[in-house]
Amino acid sequence: MLRLLIKKQLAEVFRNYFYNPKKNEMRSKGAIVCWFVFFVLLMAGVLGGMFTGLAVMLCKPLADANTGWLYFDIMSGIAILLGAFGSVFNTFSGLYLSKDNDLLLSLPIPVKYIITSRLLNVYLMGAMYSATIILPMLIVYWVKTGLSFSKAVCGIVLFVIITMIVMILSCVLGWVVAKISQKLKNKSFITVLAALVFIAAYYFFYFKAQTLLQNLVMNAQLYGDKVKGSAYWLYLFGRTGEGDFAAAAIFSAVIAALLILVWLILSRSFLSITTSSGKVEKIKYVEKDVKRKGAFTALLAKEFAKFTSSPNYMLNCGLGILMIPVCGVLLLVKGSALLPLLDSVFGERSGCTGVLICSALCAMSSINDIAAPSVSLEGKSLWIAKVLPVTPKSVLRAKLSMHLILTLIPMLFAVICGAVVVNASLAEKLLMCAVALLFTLFSSAGALAAGVKMPNLNWTNEIVPIKQGGAVITAMFGGWLVVAAFAGLYMLVGYKLGAVPYLGIWAVLFAAGFVLLLRWLDTKGSRAFAEL
Repeated sequence: MLRLLIKKQLAEVFRNYFYNPKKNEMRSKGAIVCWFVFFVLLMAGVLGGMFTGLAVMLCKPLADANTGWLYFDIMSGIAILLGAFGSVFNTFSGLYLSKDNDLLLSLPIPVKYIITSRLLNVYLMGAMYSATIILPMLIVYWVKTGLSFSKAVCGIVLFVIITMIVMILSCVLGWVVAKISQKLKNKSFITVLAALVFIAAYYFFYFKAQTLLQNLVMNAQLYGDKVKGSAYWLYLFGRTGEGDFAAAAIFSAVIAALLILVWLILSRSFLSITTSSGKVEKIKYVEKDVKRKGAFTALLAKEFAKFTSSPNYMLNCGLGILMIPVCGVLLLVKGSALLPLLDSVFGERSGCTGVLICSALCAMSSINDIAAPSVSLEGKSLWIAKVLPVTPKSVLRAKLSMHLILTLIPMLFAVICGAVVVNASLAEKLLMCAVALLFTLFSSAGALAAGVKMPNLNWTNEIVPIKQGGAVITAMFGGWLVVAAFAGLYMLVGYKLGAVPYLGIWAVLFAAGFVLLLRWLDTKGSRAFAEL
């Protein structure tokens, strides 16, 4: 029974490798092999290669400074962080709040078997992520300093210790996430906020990492002495990797005790969490008048409700809502340093600064492709929109309006910031604003037109039309190609006309393109939508 439960858990993790959600059928054997080869290349080739480079950079200098233990502390910390983050949400959904909890608990299966199978799944997921760092860490150290019996044995023990720490952290953090999720009304915004915080932290450390690592290597002995004096347990942890049997025994005993504690707590709380229905707010009925809405307002509200209820939709198609105003703020803060640099590089092409800023903001606008998957996201519920007493034109206009509301307002703020910092005439600044806003209109209509022409209504997971749909790819890359043409033509020949005439021409082109696309959506596009 336990073996079958473990097999079921692993099949759920790699479900998309065996099953094609777009076609709603099993993949061929060749496709399955290709997917797993791609997975191995991604994990071992990309992630493993990246952390191998980091290990090579750190190992020799730290080992030569007699601080090899600090090398193991740094690499192990990264492995624990990556492993815990990579598996925490799998723990949250797979261990505590899995959709088949009711089914499994209703069967004559001991609860300890369910917990064990899911804990093993959590362990394997965390070990898979952390191994992309641990294995390069150990192999590089053995190559650089030589392999001995004590180093090999303690290295294996360190691998087990790190993966067990990852599992413990995943269980604890997953428990916290599960508890919080039971008390939240709208979980979508919390999911989006957590993802944005992670993205921001990732890029912050990414840009700071090179400086921090160089400083660490140059002052390895100083930092090593400080860690030994204030956090001796970190010194012992790193010594495990260097082949210290005593340190390995101490940490193995501590991890074993923590595992027993986690098992005891989990076995006591598992049923209470899995059978909990979450917080249910008691609402007292109060009679009140409801303000009547127009048909278009109701359709627009429906589109906003769909957008805000899906973290995947918001993160993948609406990231520009935050990125565009961030670019505007950066222009205000860093514009005084950036603009002279652009002038010095492209000084012989007058007006290039304003055109380049406008191009950058238009490229950010293309990140928002909210309208592109909106038709496909109707899915099997498309019949509802078709039987309502509204015209197809109104349905498409509502989808377009949501895209414009969520993109035009941030773009207006950002382009005003760009116009404030750029050193140009009033006419050029006004045309910068006009081009950016008209491009937003044009790209939004183009995204919706692509969604009407390339719908995918036969999906079982919404991520398919959101990330893999042809409309999304066409809208995003098509927008970037137009922006590249806009900026490239100015650098080649447009500067001879001057910024004002060039921006004026493109403003007319974008306005005409929007009008034509809007007319197509109102006529042929509406008929195509009605025939879906």
